[in-house]
Amino acid sequence: MSSRITALVLAAGASSRMQGRNKLLCEVDGATMIERAVRAALNSRCTQVVVVTGWQADRVEAALEAVPASKPVTVVHNPQYAAGLASSLRCAVAMLPQSIDAALVQLGDMPWIVAAHIDRLIEAFDPLAPMIVVPVRDGRRGHPVLWPKSFFSALGALSGDIGARGLIERFASTVRAVPFDTDAIFVDVDTPEQLDRAQQR
Repeated sequence: MSSRITALVLAAGASSRMQGRNKLLCEVDGATMIERAVRAALNSRCTQVVVVTGWQADRVEAALEAVPASKPVTVVHNPQYAAGLASSLRCAVAMLPQSIDAALVQLGDMPWIVAAHIDRLIEAFDPLAPMIVVPVRDGRRGHPVLWPKSFFSALGALSGDIGARGLIERFASTVRAVPFDTDAIFVDVDTPEQLDRAQQR
């Protein structure tokens, strides 16, 4: 049974540790990070892609024009992006249709996540026995994370900047861990030094 999965690409943050640069507009391996993230979602088995913008929304949205859209892409602006990651999750979850089975929460600043990683999580999801699907390597959880629709209200009630980590711990009995053999599920870019490393990789 095929699942209807929406990818939620979170791209609203103010890049506060990047010394004034918007990290999502920085290039890694020939493409901006937001382009890489959205392309991964579009090339995956997700049926729809939602991008949540915030800081420098116009510039981020303009960068998306470089991505050929093979399926629907919806851009949602989060005017309260400075309040943290949870505000972007609330924005995204509020507009999700009830007809979908799950949402994959993907961070826009993880340049090495590709469609195959997303599909591996989708393959581990059973809409008849829905669980939170989390990538794991060496006992450590990473991103992205796939959330069944039964958790949308809990995601929409989050606050602050810690994202959904606390929910995963609270609902540990409903988590399915999928083993990965790549550090791509951990590598994000927050600082100029991390950007340099990504660009040299």
